[in-house]
Amino acid sequence: MDRREVSSETVASSSDGATRFDPAADPEVSTSARRRHLRLATDPSATTERLRPHIRPRTVKRWLIVADVVAVLVGLGFAFLVESVWWSVGSDILFGQWLIVIASVPFWCASAVVNQMYAARANHRWTEEFKHIVGTALFGAGSIVGVAFLVQNDDLSRGWVMLVFLGVVVALTIERLLARVVFHKLRRSGRMLRPILVVGTDDNAASLVDTVQRRPELGYWAVGFVATGAPEADLHGVPLLGDLTNVEDVAAEHGATGVLISLYSVDGATVNSLSRRLTQSGLHVTLVSSLQDIDIQRLRVQEIDNRALLYIEPAIRNGWRYVAMRIFDYFVATVGLVLTLPILLPAMLAIRLESRGPVIFRQVRTGVNGQLFEMLKLRTMYDGADAMKSDLMVHNESDGPLFKMRDDPRVTRVGRLLRAFSIDELPQFWNVIRGDMSVVGPRPALPSEVAQWEDDVYERLRVLPGVTGMWQVSGRSEATFDEYKRLDSYYVDNWSLAHDVGIVARTITVVFGRRGAS
Repeated sequence: MDRREVSSETVASSSDGATRFDPAADPEVSTSARRRHLRLATDPSATTERLRPHIRPRTVKRWLIVADVVAVLVGLGFAFLVESVWWSVGSDILFGQWLIVIASVPFWCASAVVNQMYAARANHRWTEEFKHIVGTALFGAGSIVGVAFLVQNDDLSRGWVMLVFLGVVVALTIERLLARVVFHKLRRSGRMLRPILVVGTDDNAASLVDTVQRRPELGYWAVGFVATGAPEADLHGVPLLGDLTNVEDVAAEHGATGVLISLYSVDGATVNSLSRRLTQSGLHVTLVSSLQDIDIQRLRVQEIDNRALLYIEPAIRNGWRYVAMRIFDYFVATVGLVLTLPILLPAMLAIRLESRGPVIFRQVRTGVNGQLFEMLKLRTMYDGADAMKSDLMVHNESDGPLFKMRDDPRVTRVGRLLRAFSIDELPQFWNVIRGDMSVVGPRPALPSEVAQWEDDVYERLRVLPGVTGMWQVSGRSEATFDEYKRLDSYYVDNWSLAHDVGIVARTITVVFGRRGAS
């Protein structure tokens, strides 16, 4: 049998109609091949797909170490280059510095380990990884100073040490960002996924597996469920492989390296014993709680009587945090208006030349605490377009109280171009300066939309509406109303300046990618 093709004998159908993988059908197939067979077996649309080689975690780690070494050398090279060009130091000083760098290599290696540069679970978020990069560079640069002190090298320049720190941070940052792009593509292609087993078949576990299936870039691949009794929810085509008595055997048989345990399906005593068994077997264990839409930065693990507790930090929206947010808003809005003035003026002229009506469109929106304000936009529709909305409701492509129409006949030709790059929203920076809006926040809703809201949606009125926000950068007009509610609620509940800075950065990529604009 050609092992690069899916063998019809290694895939069997269960009594419930779900496709299962039978490893006994072909005992010569390797463990990695079995994993890939199972992925194809659980996806009927991929049965003719050619199997691509899976990249082992150890291989990824080795290449990442090599890339890090190259990045550190580039950072050091940058420091030496600037020093030799700007300060014209002698060759004897440069040679001494190179010897100090070589002597500090063990400390650089220790710094990378201490800062968890190669622990995937510690670098899931970019903010976490960047902190580890800074920590590694800081410790490494400090080790150079320490070695110089021990060998009594008085020629070491503090400016050069600072250049080493900055050069290594920049080089490692660029290298790790590129690595993230590569990892994203490899995961999307199915070549760098961690096979996991899910304990429990409740709605919470099934929903998590559904997310993993829809978003392979997260890096997980659910090989199957393990549970006692019949499934409690739709398993989304993923097979039920065993019960709680043989989790380790099922994981080994199907190549799973991690186990997710849903706390909804398993009682406390079983969770404790199962966690011990699995970790002793070398498996990565993750407990899945019922908490949703709470930023992990707000969670603190505490302990009482050997019990693990999760403390949730409150979201503070007043005091110095509010002042810092408003300073950020004023700065971004002012700079934004100045920088985009060369774009705004031609856009306003084009609007005036194409159709009659005011250049600036003013519309009443609902702001913080339900207060109404007049929002400004560049006019992208023909004058009097609001009167036509009721006739077009049958063509509404959105759900809930929102109205979206991809080929809206009310939009002018110039308006379509302005909307494609969100140029029509630039006047809202003036709303930010006036204090009606924030740079980042929930979408400013129409009063007619607010009248149709359910009680839980009103939570979004606790903060200023924004020019951009999580809803906009996560698909913008492509998002459903339920996603719109959830994303805005997440933003309000986890309100922070750090979030706003990240959303502004993501907005730039979304706008230039023209994703979701309408």
